[in-house]
Amino acid sequence: MKWIFIIPVLLLLFVQLYYFLHICWWVEHDPGMSSFMREQQSVLQEKNPNANIQQMWVPYTRISNNLKRAIIASEDANFSEHEGVDWEALQKAYEKNNKKHKVVSGGSTITQQLAKNLFLSGSRSYLRKGQELAITYMLETMMDKERIFEIYLNVVEFGTGVFGAEAAARHYYGVSAANLGAAQAAKLAVMLPNPRFFDKHRDSGYLARRTGVILRRMGSAELP
Repeated sequence: MKWIFIIPVLLLLFVQLYYFLHICWWVEHDPGMSSFMREQQSVLQEKNPNANIQQMWVPYTRISNNLKRAIIASEDANFSEHEGVDWEALQKAYEKNNKKHKVVSGGSTITQQLAKNLFLSGSRSYLRKGQELAITYMLETMMDKERIFEIYLNVVEFGTGVFGAEAAARHYYGVSAANLGAAQAAKLAVMLPNPRFFDKHRDSGYLARRTGVILRRMGSAELP
């Protein structure tokens, strides 16, 4: 009977060790394809076997501060201050969703989003959320904020098959990530919650209004 309990615990510890060792390696080495990239490439290849995602790694210093500020202003205003989870933002998101009777706000931090993108699927469950939190604290323990943000900027999805700041800048504007202007950066940041939709609806009224809001907030965004 004891093995019924011991084996699942050992498997759980093995999985956590697997995640932890990858994170330790990525402190000094850049990741390859994330779990989410592989998942999306498989979806694209179902329609076109030759399809590949667009992604090009660039170091933190070669990404425009405009984009960094825009993403922090849009996605995680307290990124430089929290320890991985912004409990106040989660509470506000819960209250907002409860009021609307549907999920309209997630409250996930940049670190939580990175944890999901690197290792997990897009499915939603309490088990997956629990694992996301565990990976989030591993990332915050082993990496400084700048390294977390650098990896995030290089793996986050910006459109259909488009991942990372460099690919996004070239896909939407034909420039490098280093040369993104403030308005361009704000628009890219606003696309993040639903990038594949906005890739097809770039002239959306909501996108234009929200871009203006983020432009006004960018000046107060604190970079790590």
